[in-house]
Amino acid sequence: MAKTKKKKVFRAVTAVKALARERIGEPRPGQVVPDAKKKTQELEKHKLTLGRLLKEEENE
Repeated sequence: MAKTKKKKVFRAVTAVKALARERIGEPRPGQVVPDAKKKTQELEKHKLTLGRLLKEEENE
C-alpha cells in the first residue's frame, strides 16, 4: 500500500515570504564580505621566531 502524504502545517512566515516573492521577485544573492582579521591570519601561517625578529631589526 502506498503511503498518504502528510499535510503541511500552515506557517505565516512561509506564506508571507511566498507572497513577497510573487510580487517583488526573488532577492539577489548576497556576497560574502571578507573579514580583515581573518585575512591577516591566513597570511601568517607561522609566527616569527625570536632569532628572525632580531635579525630583521638589525637589518633595518
